[in-house]
Amino acid sequence: MLPEAKTYDVLIVGLGPAGATAAYELSRAGMSVLGLEKQMHPRYKVCGGGLSVRIDQILDSDFKAVVEHPVYGIQFTYGGQEPFFIESPRPIAYMVMRDRFDHLLVEKARRAGTEVHEDERAVGFIQSPEGVEVTTDRGRYRTKVLIGADGANSIVAQRLFPMRRLHRMPTLESEIGIGQAPVYPGEGKVLIDLGATASGYAWIFPKKERLSIGVAEFRGRAASPKGVFERFVRDEKGLASLEVPQPYGHPLPLYSCRGDIAPVGLVMHRALLVGDAGHLVDPLFGEGIYYAVRSAQIAAASVLGIFHDQRRSLLDYERAVTREIYSEFRIASRVARIVYTFPRLCHRLMHRYQEVINLYYDVLQGRETYQTFFHKAKGVVKASFRELLRETLPLR
Repeated sequence: MLPEAKTYDVLIVGLGPAGATAAYELSRAGMSVLGLEKQMHPRYKVCGGGLSVRIDQILDSDFKAVVEHPVYGIQFTYGGQEPFFIESPRPIAYMVMRDRFDHLLVEKARRAGTEVHEDERAVGFIQSPEGVEVTTDRGRYRTKVLIGADGANSIVAQRLFPMRRLHRMPTLESEIGIGQAPVYPGEGKVLIDLGATASGYAWIFPKKERLSIGVAEFRGRAASPKGVFERFVRDEKGLASLEVPQPYGHPLPLYSCRGDIAPVGLVMHRALLVGDAGHLVDPLFGEGIYYAVRSAQIAAASVLGIFHDQRRSLLDYERAVTREIYSEFRIASRVARIVYTFPRLCHRLMHRYQEVINLYYDVLQGRETYQTFFHKAKGVVKASFRELLRETLPLR
């Protein structure tokens, strides 16, 4: 028989960047918070681990203790050919290992007062007007608000948001230790290859003494994701001397919309979804950690709002995400449709119009938004529609 259920103000399922951030924000505001994590921290996770530098604007600087590699620019290639490098005088991203980064955030939440239960899996949920009853493989809990922060395969989303069926894209990733060898493609660089997949990209992200290597499709589905990965590893000259381990597959929960209509359904009664569980992943290059942290902060503010003012609603969270995040993702989706429909043309144009890439770096640094980027980029690209069409036909 399960013990009598203990009651919390907020229960969070999943303690990755989104869940740990929400737990920290709510605990330090005085809420009673339980965080459930099905694994034990620190837990190893194969992940690109890229944080755009705009994370500086929303996280305390203590996370920099676990930054493995600052990035100052991107080396672009197309099918292993036509390389060019565009550098910024300031960092555009930080590379982290997820075991260290996530553990830092969890311990910060624990110190703020979060009750952390590790190696405990949520298995069932029952909604009521007063909140949600959560059953795990160890016990039973009641909560006034439930936050689903349990990733792309969210059990919270599956059980409590059954109508929210959104597309997830296939991704394969591997990591390889390189010891003290020079990092590839070089200090301060990452590599992005737009020609390695049909409608996505391949990457090499350097960490401290290791490389993260992966491929992802952003439109449609690859006939053989493993074949795409193996071909990229075989053809990439910088990997020729390395024995790359077999990749791990996982779904990428990209934001998707129909026309200008953003997906809804981040809130269901007393439950809400943040980060990957809510498909809050940038549709252009797949950045997820920044939006996991930011959506968790927005969610925490909305939860605090309903505790302090009965006129407030958890739907405030959905409205805030629509204003701040979905408005950006809609523009990023438009850019992604162009890039992944005409990847070779875009590779050539990026080389020609490097100022556009510098504007994108400004987005990563938090100096521009996608909306201002798109407006300015259109002004930079001077080629006429007829000229672009002539180039598009042979390069598509």
